[in-house]
Amino acid sequence: MPEIPLIMGVLNVTPDSFSDGGDFARTESAVAHAARMVAEGADIIDVGGETTKPGAGRVPVEEEQRRIMPVIRELVGRGIRVSVDTMNASTAAAAAELGIEIVNDVSGGQADPLMARTVADLDVDFVAMHWRGPSSGMDGQARYDDVVGEVRGELTQRLAELIVTGIAPERIIVDPGLGFAKRAEHTWDVLVHLRELAPLGSRLLVGTSRKRFLSPLLEEGAGPKQRDRATAVTSALAAEAGAWAVRVHDVTSTRVMLDAWASSGDDRAPLPHRARSSYREPR
Repeated sequence: MPEIPLIMGVLNVTPDSFSDGGDFARTESAVAHAARMVAEGADIIDVGGETTKPGAGRVPVEEEQRRIMPVIRELVGRGIRVSVDTMNASTAAAAAELGIEIVNDVSGGQADPLMARTVADLDVDFVAMHWRGPSSGMDGQARYDDVVGEVRGELTQRLAELIVTGIAPERIIVDPGLGFAKRAEHTWDVLVHLRELAPLGSRLLVGTSRKRFLSPLLEEGAGPKQRDRATAVTSALAAEAGAWAVRVHDVTSTRVMLDAWASSGDDRAPLPHRARSSYREPR
């Protein structure tokens, strides 16, 4: 039976993210929120300084780094496992110097031609998401005849390119990019068929958190933060499909759901909360 996925807590250090823009734009509030997520059961904190919501434009790399580097430095110093959510090779390299463990690139290394080569020379893992273009125009790229087959095929090609560039296969984590260049029906189809991505051979990261495709499950007018329970349920679906980790804004609801899911199988047992701690000795 599948193991319980790790929980990657989302930390948006931005003024304009779709669900919590501005809530954690100050270093002190960002660090405090990260500490809360770890206490609630997050295993990794994913720090991002540039929103990738539909229609968003790019942020200058200098501004991205100004937002996130003080936060990353503080979190790593506390022994928290950190991932950096960036499409910029220079940001990935700077964050790696501070001790992050994962570069989470929603473009899979396609937005910055230097990203793959940079990561190949770093001692970090790399998240390659299914991506068809920047947020400013991604809704126009949501055209599929067979969404599951096409996502699998495009990810297979991207993985091959990353490996040829020098990133070891065992360091690559795959993200199907739910909600990115996909309409709601596309996203649901990929979510239901996550097991068909297993032949890719990489760890699978799944992020459903607060995304638009969950809206029809809620009452009309419900905002992104009201999608947390639906996020928890879909994270359990990802767990059933063998996801290595789920990426969420609200850690508590997802942890409770995953522990309930784990208790439902004879061969699965929920990990004690203490055993899920993200703290380790600072390096």
